[in-house]
Amino acid sequence: MSGTIIITGATSGIGRATAELFAEKGWVVGAVARRADVLDEMAMAHDHMVPLAADVSDPAAVEAAVSRFVSSAGRLDVLFNNAGMFGAAEYIDELSLETWDKVVSVNLHGMFLMARAAFGQMRRQDPRGGRIINNGSISAHVPRPKSVAYTTTKHAITGLTKALSLDGRELDIGCGQIDIGNARTPMVEAQHERARAAGEVPDASMDVSNVTEAVHFMATRPLDANVQFMTVMAREMPFIGRG
Repeated sequence: MSGTIIITGATSGIGRATAELFAEKGWVVGAVARRADVLDEMAMAHDHMVPLAADVSDPAAVEAAVSRFVSSAGRLDVLFNNAGMFGAAEYIDELSLETWDKVVSVNLHGMFLMARAAFGQMRRQDPRGGRIINNGSISAHVPRPKSVAYTTTKHAITGLTKALSLDGRELDIGCGQIDIGNARTPMVEAQHERARAAGEVPDASMDVSNVTEAVHFMATRPLDANVQFMTVMAREMPFIGRG
């Protein structure tokens, strides 16, 4: 099965790996990120990849990106709502309001805006319907230390996922969430470096292909089925019982 998909945060980490996998499998991929030069390089290297330079926290930019993609691809079958950031690892009283606002702007406001635009497109297109996959985190269930902004937004994404699943039920729009525990990406490597600098042992991690294949599985279910929640994590990392 192939189709059309928009992937946010597409120039690095999980987003890039997922965009490249879907392109290799013949999907038309709308790659959304702020770095236009990297997007252009990716589009040159992969057939059927549409570069969509946009800041997911900018409402006008989000609407324009989705519109451009649909004009090129014809419809939108799947949104992988992936863009996110961790922010500073600090206690709440040390966390600046600027950092809080930045994390909320990307992780929550940006996911809302992308889901809003995708949901509207899926509702209007003919035949209607589609699927939204939100990138949660195991922090959507239990927090990492000193992660108040990240954890708060990821808990909120679980609520967004459930609300979209309910509202999309009668409109042939499915919504699911993938909760990931330490795929080896630049963001996770940075977390590990902070842990080492503090004299701590970093959590275990896994190859990012475990995540990209899971997203592909979720995306390719027929619309009469939905993976509501999936947790994919490094087996040795603390999760069950860690809180």
